[in-house]
Amino acid sequence: MSQINENVIRDVVNDVLGQLGDAPAAKSDGCGCKSSSPRNPGKRGVFATAGQAAQAAAGAFEQLKQAGFAGREKVVQIVKTLCADNAVAWGHIELEETKIGLIDHKIAKLTGIPGIPGTEWITPVGMSGDNGITMEEFTPFGVIGAITPVTHSIPTIAANVINMVAAGNTIVFNAHPGGARCAAMAVDAFNEAIESELGIANIVTIVEQPTLESFNDICADENIALLCVTGGPGVVAAAMQSGKRAICAGPGNPPVVIAESARLDKAAADVLFGGGFDANLLCIGEKQVFVVDKVYREFMAALEAAGGVKLNPQQLKRLTSDAFTFTKDAGGCSHPAVNRELVGADCVTLAKRCGAKAPEGTEMLFAETDEDHLFVIEEQMMPVLPIVRVKDFDEAVAKAKVSEHGYKHSSMIHTLNVEEMTAMAQAMDSTLFVKNGSCLTGLGSGGEGYGSFSVATTTGEGITTPMTFTRKRRCVMVDNLNIFG
Repeated sequence: MSQINENVIRDVVNDVLGQLGDAPAAKSDGCGCKSSSPRNPGKRGVFATAGQAAQAAAGAFEQLKQAGFAGREKVVQIVKTLCADNAVAWGHIELEETKIGLIDHKIAKLTGIPGIPGTEWITPVGMSGDNGITMEEFTPFGVIGAITPVTHSIPTIAANVINMVAAGNTIVFNAHPGGARCAAMAVDAFNEAIESELGIANIVTIVEQPTLESFNDICADENIALLCVTGGPGVVAAAMQSGKRAICAGPGNPPVVIAESARLDKAAADVLFGGGFDANLLCIGEKQVFVVDKVYREFMAALEAAGGVKLNPQQLKRLTSDAFTFTKDAGGCSHPAVNRELVGADCVTLAKRCGAKAPEGTEMLFAETDEDHLFVIEEQMMPVLPIVRVKDFDEAVAKAKVSEHGYKHSSMIHTLNVEEMTAMAQAMDSTLFVKNGSCLTGLGSGGEGYGSFSVATTTGEGITTPMTFTRKRRCVMVDNLNIFG
């Protein structure tokens, strides 16, 4: 980032966010997007209501069908190119609005968008025999209503557009209010380029000022054929009760087990890198670590050697009191809640809050806790890693399973013992299970495979691809057509 003129970036951020206020302004080319003379600068695909957005997306769906696979592929490439070309500017714009996470990692998520699966995943299946020919094809649902989180606003929208349009669908987005302006900016840029290339407007639409009411309107709209929700338990539960089919990427609280045979230096580096990525905002990120007693001291030393900053009991207590608040439910029971002011904060900021010192660039704070500590049981999305000492591997897996709350989202293990790998995999039954790597390898970054920003754990689809957003349809011709018989 040292080669980037920060004054230029700041001007771009202020200019773009200013355009997305109440009064449209003349469009600047500072964001690096292809410029033209649009009908409504900064507002293409951006609608005041969910109903307007859904109606526009329904019209676009009919046009997209006529454009065929070639049209879908053009949309996919447009989104991938725009994200890669504008990664620096868009990363700054998102961070400026949301105020959570780390700029280098905001940029890295956008530069990784070209790796999201596209139209190549939509492959028909053919069967033939004495009784005729059968084809199974994967067809679109129509208009998808998509709910996106504040943690990865632009990347989630971009990845969803690629997956969903590759499958032949159009989309209405209801972004998290905390990232709504940068989301609208990206939707506008996508639409400008898509309309210029294909002549189709509103393949991607968004509600300009998203609310709970607009979410409910999307769920109820007759034009919406399918819901895709990436968010917390509240919005997931609401989507699943909507009466529509919903693909839900719900919460996670991924544990890590460090076994006796682990390569401790590598394990420590992996945990710091994965858990510290974007200040631990990733739902797949390492959130709590269970270490067997035999290697506990060595692992704690390895964490410090790898750059982690250890908190003493007093500092941990002080930070915990800042990081969590308590609210009472209707029955008067008290429940912990994460202090939203500290979600996505960097290590330097958090260290200052508790009287510790962390140099710039520190990936993670860590401290010894018990298995009932709030940093263990709550998905706190801060670069603070609780380390729990356990007597043996069996206890580590048992406590890891409890801490994950049955979300079946993600889990990690560091061991050279294949039997231990198998035992934890069976016990956790998580959608992502990573052995001897950081959480990021589970989505193709440093490991084999592909990425996605919607990991549908709650409804079971897993890591979403274009196939996730299709209907399987079978076409059968009956006759004796076996010409080789």
